[in-house]
Amino acid sequence: MEDEQQPKSLTLRQMLQSVLAGALGVQSGKNRERDFSHGKPSHFILLGLGFTVVFVLVILGVVKLVLYLVGL
Repeated sequence: MEDEQQPKSLTLRQMLQSVLAGALGVQSGKNRERDFSHGKPSHFILLGLGFTVVFVLVILGVVKLVLYLVGL
């Protein structure tokens, strides 16, 4: 009966939460099942690529900041 209350397609928030949880390795089995049954692979691929680009840019920014602060 729980499945009847869930919408057929996932919201952007649900997909973002799934991508972040998957990146951290803490995705629950229930949410993974929901993603595979109601989500579109292309949406998860695009969000995953976007997350990866943002993650790399943040790491690059932190490294540049640390190097700047130590005077290199």
